[in-house]
Amino acid sequence: MVKVLLAKTIDLRSGSPEEKRQEIRDYFLKTWAIDELLYTQLKSEDVFYMRGDPLRHILLFYLGHTAVFFINKLYLAKIIDRRINPRFESVFAIGVDEMSWDDLDNNHYDWPPVSEVRVYRDKAKELILNVIDHTSLEMPIDWNSPFWIVMMGIEHERIHLETSSVLIRQLPLDQVVGGRFGERCTAVGEPPANELVAVSGATMKLGKSMDYPLYGWDNEYGSYEEEVAGFSASKYLVSNKEFLQFIEDKGYETQRYWTEEGWNWRNFKQAKMPLFWRKGANGYRLRLVAEEIPMPWNWPVEVNYLEAKAFCNWKSMKTDRNFRLPTEAEWYRLHHLAGLGEITERGKAPGNINLEYFTSPSPVDMFPQGDFFDVIGNVWQWTETPITGFPGFKVHPIYDDFSTPTFDGKHNIIKGGSWISTGNETTVHSRYAFRRHFYQHAGFRYVESDTPLVIQQADYETDAEVTLSCENSWGDAYSNKPDFIIRLAEIADALMKGNVDARILDLNADTGRLAFELARNYKDITALDFTARMIRVPIQLQERGYMRYITKDEGELVFYRDLVLTDFGLEETKNHILFMQADAMNLKPNYSGYDLVIIPALLEELSDPLLFLSQIHLRLNENGYLIMASDYEWDPAKTPRDKWPGGYKKDGEPVASLDGIKTVLLPQFDLVTDPQDIFRTIRRSSRFTENRLMQVSIWKKR
Repeated sequence: MVKVLLAKTIDLRSGSPEEKRQEIRDYFLKTWAIDELLYTQLKSEDVFYMRGDPLRHILLFYLGHTAVFFINKLYLAKIIDRRINPRFESVFAIGVDEMSWDDLDNNHYDWPPVSEVRVYRDKAKELILNVIDHTSLEMPIDWNSPFWIVMMGIEHERIHLETSSVLIRQLPLDQVVGGRFGERCTAVGEPPANELVAVSGATMKLGKSMDYPLYGWDNEYGSYEEEVAGFSASKYLVSNKEFLQFIEDKGYETQRYWTEEGWNWRNFKQAKMPLFWRKGANGYRLRLVAEEIPMPWNWPVEVNYLEAKAFCNWKSMKTDRNFRLPTEAEWYRLHHLAGLGEITERGKAPGNINLEYFTSPSPVDMFPQGDFFDVIGNVWQWTETPITGFPGFKVHPIYDDFSTPTFDGKHNIIKGGSWISTGNETTVHSRYAFRRHFYQHAGFRYVESDTPLVIQQADYETDAEVTLSCENSWGDAYSNKPDFIIRLAEIADALMKGNVDARILDLNADTGRLAFELARNYKDITALDFTARMIRVPIQLQERGYMRYITKDEGELVFYRDLVLTDFGLEETKNHILFMQADAMNLKPNYSGYDLVIIPALLEELSDPLLFLSQIHLRLNENGYLIMASDYEWDPAKTPRDKWPGGYKKDGEPVASLDGIKTVLLPQFDLVTDPQDIFRTIRRSSRFTENRLMQVSIWKKR
């Protein structure tokens, strides 16, 4: 029956609307059917209330969850206007899939009968088919199409086809029934001796564009390049027999082979062998999803990342060479050399994937792909790479927590797919990641390389002051509000009249937007800020081309922002800027000789603005310009009352701040024109902004 239900993920950008509607309908029905077929391996309905893994829900949750996901997302996207069962759509909404091995789940749930869940699934199926049959469909189908949400539900269900099979695999053997989900591989024997194959280095481009024809999860989009040095990789996945050497050499008993995290897990679990291995009087056996067989030594070993890493460390110490797991970019290099392309471009799958051959792993030397075997298929392959988004990453608003909870440095990417990987999981760009102690149908291959391992870090900035500055300096990418910084850059351009060699000093760089804007037209920009927390943002933008931050939406909700210089057209001129940390009240002598000094929203932050203003002429060339922008919101906690230029009464008469500034500057400067007022909008959340009226004055040094 599995063969009848075979399908590949759909090209969403070609074909007529009616052809595509029928194709999606067929894809949905096959997905729904194969998901239900998976659970026929449970011996009785009582088994639905058992946990395959103590860190995850009972099996019943996953039976209900895939249907509830459809309804919740269709409702959130306003494609449907009614729910089926609000209680179910709460209870079955969120899975406990991101727990640590030392953080057990103590929640209690009032689970309904299996029969009620099946009735719910039938109603959900009817509703989803109605959406597919009657919702307007325009080609191509993109991120904003209602059919993207339908595809989201389908591909989500295909993910759980695999993850639920792993949970069933962990149930007691006497609670499952084999032979109901297709045929396993029967080819068993001794594996070939593994060997290393040399791989030449190359620049690898990762990520895909928004017009890619296949459905993708948000973490797949964006653009990232990595220079991959030459390395050698194992020709085969590590087999059960090859891993046995590690076990027999007391690998699970020797702490030095393990990372600290790995050794803590090993002690917690008292692990002595991989989870699916069994050892009895007659030797080793292997637990499959619904049966147990004598150990197939030529099949790939299935382990978590911590065990795979310990094996590599053991092999390194035994040989005095440098073995490790491949990075994500190195896996792409293997995929490229194997000439595999997309699975949708082929007839028969080139490996043990998409359920096209077996419902189990197969020998490590059965599916050649270029100079290697099983670059895709058989079992997933752990990588050294913790997952994060590529530059340009954007969260899909209808599934805002698919990826971002895993961007914590604790979830490593698996690549290549397994025998039960279908749909999006089979595509070259698929990026799934799990905590390093979790089990999937995953194994590994090792690489040898003397190149130091560099892990790309791209954590989200959460410092409230820094993220507020990011949002208000760069937030015009997400809204159409007039931008104070852009106006300042325009004023500067009008003064400099295209003099590309003009030297410019930005004395309140903040998160760098003004300096980057000025660098479009000028080759020598110095941008200073008092705080390292601020200045590291533009430095990261300059070095990497992107940075990430989290800003408030409303209440406890947040937006995940991805700043990419190329999106602003600022990448090519970024090196015109020198970003440095410096105190404007105590500048080094080398910060002088400028044709323009800009002081944006700085005066009110200084401890002594009068002293600062009395010395600013020392930084400018003759006939140089000074631009100041201030709201004169003096804070006694920052600026003592006697240091204010104005904003008080003297001899009973009001003294405006501009009057005080004139008193200090006029001996050295001429006021070029009457000051102008510019609104500066400070967005504190999606529904709370404050408008400040900044007075901009322009001065010319005599």
